[in-house]
Amino acid sequence: MKRRNILLAAVILPAVMAFSQQYGGMWIPTELNEKEMKDLGMKISAKDIFDPAKPSIKDAVVQFNGGCTAEIISPQGLLLTNHHCGYGQIQKHSSVGNDYLTDGFWAKNMNGELPNPGVTVDFIADIKEVTGAVLAGTQKLDGKNAEDLIKKNIERVRAGFKLEPWQKVVVKPVYYGNKYYAYVIETYKDIRLVGAPPSSIGKFGSDTDNWVWPRHTGDFSMFRIYADKNNKPAEYSKDNVPYKPKYFLPVSIKDKQENDFTFIFGFPGRTTEYLPAIAVEKIMTDIDPAMIGVREVALKTLNDKMRADDETRIKYASKYASVANYWKKWIGEVEGLKKSDAVGKKKSYEKMLIAKNPQIKPTIDRLNALYAEQAPYALNRAYYSEVSRNAETLSLANQYINFIQSYEGGKMTDDVMTAFKNRLAGFYENYSGELDAKVTAELLALYAEKTPEKFLPANFSQLKDVQKNIDMVENWSKQSVITGRGSLNGATVTSDINKVFANPQVLIANLKNDPLLQWAGAMRNSYLTTTETKYNELQNEIDALQKTFMAQQMSTDKDRQFFPDANSTLRVAYGQVKGSNPRDAVYYGYQTHLDGVIEKYVPGDYEFDVPAKLVNLYNAKDYGVYKDKTGSVPVNFTATNHTTGGNSGSPALDAHGNLIGLNFDRQWEGTMSDINFDPRFSRNIMVDTKYILFIVDKYADAKWLLNEMKIVK
Repeated sequence: MKRRNILLAAVILPAVMAFSQQYGGMWIPTELNEKEMKDLGMKISAKDIFDPAKPSIKDAVVQFNGGCTAEIISPQGLLLTNHHCGYGQIQKHSSVGNDYLTDGFWAKNMNGELPNPGVTVDFIADIKEVTGAVLAGTQKLDGKNAEDLIKKNIERVRAGFKLEPWQKVVVKPVYYGNKYYAYVIETYKDIRLVGAPPSSIGKFGSDTDNWVWPRHTGDFSMFRIYADKNNKPAEYSKDNVPYKPKYFLPVSIKDKQENDFTFIFGFPGRTTEYLPAIAVEKIMTDIDPAMIGVREVALKTLNDKMRADDETRIKYASKYASVANYWKKWIGEVEGLKKSDAVGKKKSYEKMLIAKNPQIKPTIDRLNALYAEQAPYALNRAYYSEVSRNAETLSLANQYINFIQSYEGGKMTDDVMTAFKNRLAGFYENYSGELDAKVTAELLALYAEKTPEKFLPANFSQLKDVQKNIDMVENWSKQSVITGRGSLNGATVTSDINKVFANPQVLIANLKNDPLLQWAGAMRNSYLTTTETKYNELQNEIDALQKTFMAQQMSTDKDRQFFPDANSTLRVAYGQVKGSNPRDAVYYGYQTHLDGVIEKYVPGDYEFDVPAKLVNLYNAKDYGVYKDKTGSVPVNFTATNHTTGGNSGSPALDAHGNLIGLNFDRQWEGTMSDINFDPRFSRNIMVDTKYILFIVDKYADAKWLLNEMKIVK
């Protein structure tokens, strides 16, 4: 067997685990639950974490490229984030002959750092609550009128900020629109790749180990922020200089102990902790299983081809990882919701709320009725969205449909046309029409099988036979301009896109006769007419009622510490270093080591291969200062911090604010924490800073980077 279930025995946990941590939570850094943080062991103050008036930890934490988190670890703008967050950039710099995905990349000095056009990092300069100004005058207005006034009020709030030329203000709602906050953002645009380990370290365990503990993954990469000579944001230029931060994080290589305090600082994407029981039940029984099923089909076909062909592996590497990531997360989420009895707990909580405040009963009753009515539309929406996204040929066809509608509607200006062609060209760089023809054929069959006839286009049932589909879609694909395999005007979109688009009317005539576009259009029209309008009508009513339900929860349950759901804004989550007891008689320690990497090592395997140099370092026990009390190098560790997507790359900090790890994942048994945080099962997974520095120092020989850092021993 390639993969063995390895049980950590570093720490044997008691059968019943006691938790001093009372709450999960992703706290706005200006409103921290400081008392509990200090009760759990924090030695610094909330002002040390976030202070708009003077340097604080928040000045070292950035949103990386609009999605992940990263942190500054040197006075010269050296940036640390996850390998999977920088994966797209590493991939763009890679080729079959210069394969940084396989071999890794390490600049020898600053002159060797690689530019990444379009990549940005965002600093949060300040946060202000603006609820009163945003909701002013809306109390007696109905939904649409209230929305319109809120938009006007937000614009007034934004206009009221005195900003530097490089700053902007974003206003975001929390608690389902019961509160609003304004964020002052500074964006830097010259971000260069400094170093990345090979995927056999940065993605060790790949999809098999994804979302699973124990982990042994060196999921990190390094970039650098560059600025103009005045240390201000600037577009890429060879004259730019390394950014001098207001604050950077000291890097600790001290040993960790169970129950050590830790906190995560980053940009979590989206959570829904305050949904009614009926909503959680629908996610668990309907929506997640549908999305899992679609991605399962797509991933198997892609995986077979990627294992057999290096060019496909490189081309689809980032895309495959992205698709697989949430496929596996949703599987764990379903299991975790069941195991933690999330629906039962929600129902009990609703009964308690009603007993305290009978006015809540009509709200819950109406939510139950709305979700029940919406259920078939929500399920079709899940299937249609996932099929259209993962059958990339259908996704392309939909883009061409948009092009036709825009052109025929007189909206296709030269600038819009150029942007559309550039977007297509970027898509085709990592697309194989032949491979996706098979994926599309299989997903069309799945959609035909799983979708009630009332939601399907006419004659769609003929697509239920997978084998017939494969031959039919392949024939269409070979002739299609959409896939880049068929030509027009003597060119294909992959060889000369401008020539194909030289006469838009000829192109449109060709597209309208393309069976791929016809089927994509039929699916789209059927979805729009049967599902989208009804789904959205019901969702708008649900959203309005959820706002009421949220306010009722907060006004009724005075014993609960409420924190806002994640919305991609800067947050703090805290907890303790801890192992876990996820199943009967199964105990996981909080720390893994390099020994475990070698135990999992399978030479030549796509997921569990190990670079020869790392094996040699292990055999020689050449660990330097990076070994811990066990005599081995710690690799990953777990804690009870409440995290989600967007927290990838977030700094894990100790009681004194030193960097001790790099967040990159959650434990599979606790991935339901987006909906139901349960401290018994919810664990975030981090790369230990000892392992990061060990790889940079001993494996990559990049000691010049260590010389920039403040290392706490």
